[in-house]
Amino acid sequence: MNRRKFIQNTAVVTSTVATGINVSFSKSQELIVSEMKDDISLAQWALVDEVREGKWKTLEFPRIAREDFDLNGIEFVNTLFDVPTISYLNQLKQNADDHGVQMVLIMVDREGDGAEPTAMLRKQFAINHRKWIDIAKYLGCHAVRTNCRAPKDADPMEALKWAVESYQILLDYARDVDISIVIENHGGVSDDADWMIKLMQAVDDPLFGTYPDWRSPTDDFDNVSYLEKTLPWAKGMSYRNQPTEELSAKMIKMAQDSGYKGWYGIESSGRPAIKQGIEILKKHL
Repeated sequence: MNRRKFIQNTAVVTSTVATGINVSFSKSQELIVSEMKDDISLAQWALVDEVREGKWKTLEFPRIAREDFDLNGIEFVNTLFDVPTISYLNQLKQNADDHGVQMVLIMVDREGDGAEPTAMLRKQFAINHRKWIDIAKYLGCHAVRTNCRAPKDADPMEALKWAVESYQILLDYARDVDISIVIENHGGVSDDADWMIKLMQAVDDPLFGTYPDWRSPTDDFDNVSYLEKTLPWAKGMSYRNQPTEELSAKMIKMAQDSGYKGWYGIESSGRPAIKQGIEILKKHL
């Protein structure tokens, strides 16, 4: 769903609430209504060093988010799951329920790239992500995050064709369970906002979107411009503290002015940075 249609639906919902008219919503519209709220979640990668050092495991993530940071949502990293058996997932759901934490999305790494150069690899990319779509659905997440870089020195237009094919295959699977597929700009072609716009327009699926990474600006990456261009398709925010609070406030306002409503997943590294991010977000949201 593009941003304009989102705003139109928001107006309909607001009018309905104000007038007290009973309206039956479709499943997709119910999802929109449930996400019409800004909130803060914790990305597991922000504390990846603690997990790798054995200080806590993924099953404890809901408790960490609630007791240590008092946050309402969590965003998983697939490579930090222990064993995603049904009993493990059930325990994770129970732990999230016990602490009043919503499981937001799963960041998927090491399962292939969204712009693989061969048909066989593109099909395998989609197959590899299916289990994480199923797990996301079971846990109550709304999305699965993917990477889309393409091989180094690949022709961008060729990479665009590869990515369109890959994501169409993946979305054919995700559509049946109503899970969104998003791309976080983690290098390669996904760092090019104009390229990403072409991909979003070519695939043109309401379950397909962007997940802008707010990493600090560099000589070859303007995070403000990237955010501005990809906001119409944003289905989440990978929030990172900016060099100044003023820049964070500017980017938050950009998201709000665009009509975005949803999660800001803090991926700032380490506990002090996480707490600073929470303070900034609560101040400016």
